[in-house]
Amino acid sequence: MHSESWSKVVASAPVGMLKFLTISVACAWVGVSLLIYFYQARLIFHPTRELTTTPADQGLAYVDAAIGSTDGETLHGWFVPHPRAAGTVLFLHGNAGNISDRPLTLERLHAMGLNVLMLDYRGYGRSTGQPSAKGTIVDARAAWHYLIQEQNQRAKDIIIYGRSLGGAVAIELASQTSPRAVIVESTFTSLSDMAADIYPYLPTRLLLRHRYPSVTTIAKLEAPLLIVHSDDDELIPPQHGQRLFDAATPPKQFYRLTGSHNRAFIEAGDTYYETMQRFIVATQTSATIDAD
Repeated sequence: MHSESWSKVVASAPVGMLKFLTISVACAWVGVSLLIYFYQARLIFHPTRELTTTPADQGLAYVDAAIGSTDGETLHGWFVPHPRAAGTVLFLHGNAGNISDRPLTLERLHAMGLNVLMLDYRGYGRSTGQPSAKGTIVDARAAWHYLIQEQNQRAKDIIIYGRSLGGAVAIELASQTSPRAVIVESTFTSLSDMAADIYPYLPTRLLLRHRYPSVTTIAKLEAPLLIVHSDDDELIPPQHGQRLFDAATPPKQFYRLTGSHNRAFIEAGDTYYETMQRFIVATQTSATIDAD
């Protein structure tokens, strides 16, 4: 090969490689964007079907509830009554597993003198259907109506308590009802914000069909609010909890934990439940709740 021809090849190679890389990156960007758009439910919701425990394993009597949703699904839940109940908790779990994975929470809430309804969203545990953001809200409303219509609970006695994704569901439900109080633990400001944190180079705000705009909705709540978040949360940064707290209207309280997303409340031990019980008692007696 003549030296002149070789020089042309060398000079043109970087340009061709740059074009190839640009096209490859663009294709990957489009491909990942399409995956997020079409398969986002699988990225968000991680249900399991098998129930590994029941309240009976903890010596608790319970009602195996079949709750009908307004769009035709049959939801499964456990209603655990307390003989001298000081209130009723509607517990809304996170995005993974099912109600049988929360035996400690069930046991401790009951020990606090509370009725407890734990609900599996559609597609979780024994509940029919496939999970979606809209579906979880419909399901939570069905559980609310079940407590009032089937278990004769008063709205003013119901505490809506959501953990992680369940906190977003709790905020939405509380904005549509009149509960006694709301507890939101380890929850994001919105799925759009979470997606932007995880995929900063993708147009996630345009791609998301499941949104949970909690930071906007929380301003509508009128019930006393307790926000719980760990400063060490590696999945949902503590800034999300702070922004939710800032957006909410009084009365409100912020309880800060340490530890990972899934274990902070466990590591806090008795202090965690004592703080929660003080908050719940305060809502019963109409005591003043100071902002943190």
